[in-house]
Amino acid sequence: MRTTNHLIGMLNFLTFLLSIPILGGGIWLSTRANNTDCMRFLQWPVIVIGVAIMIVSLAGFAGACYRNTFLMYLYLWVMFLIIVVLIGFVIFAYVVTDKGSGRDVPNRAYEDYYLPDYSGWLKDRVASDEYWRKISSCIRDSGVCRKSGRVVGGYPESAEMYYLRKLSPIESGCCKPPSECGFSYVNETTWNPVSSGMVVNNRDCIRWSNDQEQLCYNCNSCKAGVLASLRKSWRKVSVINIVVLIILVIAYVVACAAFRNNKRMDNDEPYGETRMEKARPSWIRF
Repeated sequence: MRTTNHLIGMLNFLTFLLSIPILGGGIWLSTRANNTDCMRFLQWPVIVIGVAIMIVSLAGFAGACYRNTFLMYLYLWVMFLIIVVLIGFVIFAYVVTDKGSGRDVPNRAYEDYYLPDYSGWLKDRVASDEYWRKISSCIRDSGVCRKSGRVVGGYPESAEMYYLRKLSPIESGCCKPPSECGFSYVNETTWNPVSSGMVVNNRDCIRWSNDQEQLCYNCNSCKAGVLASLRKSWRKVSVINIVVLIILVIAYVVACAAFRNNKRMDNDEPYGETRMEKARPSWIRF
């Protein structure tokens, strides 16, 4: 009994410590929502789950250490719900970010992003006019394109240097026109069309503007860049969630055993002795 309770206490203390990375992941997503991804509602499920695990772990720790049956009973029920919610959230995160990635560009280190490569609930939400007005305004206000400029030796970087850069999905999708448009590089956020007679079936080539307040914020490539950025962020947080989920399941199984032992002790049933053995006459016990 004592050993089992000590084990569940240690597991819950470990779970409490691991809830900190989950909470940190939610705060990190919140920071990215304010500065990069601009999807402000996505971080709240992670933050809520992290806080819930932290509180329930403390309740389970106290219940195991002080052999409080009520706290253990409450812990088991709430932890079961948290595990179910966390499983659902991990599955949801992988499903909505299952498709889509950047496309390689010849002679470029960065990738281009195309909205048709993505599908599902997250794409529909990002691409909707209602949300995109808020997202594009957030990206513009964050100054991510303005901050992408570099100076080398006192001079702006050349086109050759720019082509060798690993741009973020936002920088590639929103701060420059798609490479297939064939625009000539002036600087990171200024590109001039080149008359080559080539017909490109990409309306983003028309949407691009050298106006620093416009750029490609209304381009489908910008929406795809936001989706790619969200996909990377969610996948990183999901890895942490999966690790914590495994430990939570282990802690829950051990907690069930500890709770059963607590009930046995409350009923004055000697630990390690079954009810059948307890019912036997003393003269036939071994």
